Amino acid sequence: MLIDIRTVAETGSTNDDVAARAAAGAEEGLWLRAEQQSGGRGRQGRAWRSSPGNLYASTLVRLRKGDPPPPSLALVAVIALHEVAGSYAGARNVRIKWPNDLLAGGAKLAGILLERAADAVVIGFGVNLAHHPGDLERPTTSLAALTGVVPEPGDFCQSLAEAFARWVGAWRTAGLAPVRAAWLAGAHPIGTLLSTAVGEGRFEGLDETGALRLRAADGVIRTIHAGDVFLV
Repeated sequence: MLIDIRTVAETGSTNDDVAARAAAGAEEGLWLRAEQQSGGRGRQGRAWRSSPGNLYASTLVRLRKGDPPPPSLALVAVIALHEVAGSYAGARNVRIKWPNDLLAGGAKLAGILLERAADAVVIGFGVNLAHHPGDLERPTTSLAALTGVVPEPGDFCQSLAEAFARWVGAWRTAGLAPVRAAWLAGAHPIGTLLSTAVGEGRFEGLDETGALRLRAADGVIRTIHAGDVFLV
């Protein structure tokens, strides 16, 4: 995959911009990074604070015949991000929370937003490199707070683009098995107590499609394909 990273000073949303470029025929491997966003968002339309110094970037994957299910790209994206963030903070100090958030000490370090655009999937990354908001319902952190070092956003994006391309290749050629294994290796431990829309339960890993397996208090294992999940 040829990586083509483009940078702008400010935009409304890198996901919106990449979706427009995808509609115009942009090829897989395109990345757009903004120094600042005025209209960034997270899952379910939540606002994402986008001050200078953090990473705001989006890319796209063109779906091909024979690819694994498109939603599983969420797993691909977060294991690539975990790999790069872990190179700064230590892989054991950052953990994946289903399906594609990155936490450090229970505080959110990064989020990923996937959106379908015809035959493409647009993947947006928001990573707290230099700073993090302190007025949210859930705790947040940054790589600067964790390590005392502020990664340069352009360098971080280059490393992320390379890791993502490598994992997309594995996803296409080897299927979900290695992706699932890498996700589990980077996630919170089996047995972690989670809160979901269907109630609390213990983390029991992922099924073969990447869906969350949750063991309820009555011992029944439920499979969750979408929705918010929180550590308890």
